[in-house]
Amino acid sequence: MSIVRSERKVPAGVLGILLGQFGIHKFLLGYRNEGMIMLAVTLLGYATTWFGGHRLVWAMTVIGLIEGIIYLVRSDSEFYNTYIAGRRGWF
Repeated sequence: MSIVRSERKVPAGVLGILLGQFGIHKFLLGYRNEGMIMLAVTLLGYATTWFGGHRLVWAMTVIGLIEGIIYLVRSDSEFYNTYIAGRRGWF
């Protein structure tokens, strides 16, 4: 049995927890479209704060937090197979 190591797991998890609303963890993993979606929704939320846009920002923050925790909890091989080799963009 070979051990698969992913050097992107910990940085992606930490960025997901700290800056997840901006989709930075998605960009790190090479998911450009998903990162752009998260960034655009967050910026739209900030631009429309007076009209309830803060809910969009909170939604992206929660998604980033959940994804960051999921990244850190998974084993290295499971992370690699799911997010690097499998190219699964969400959760």
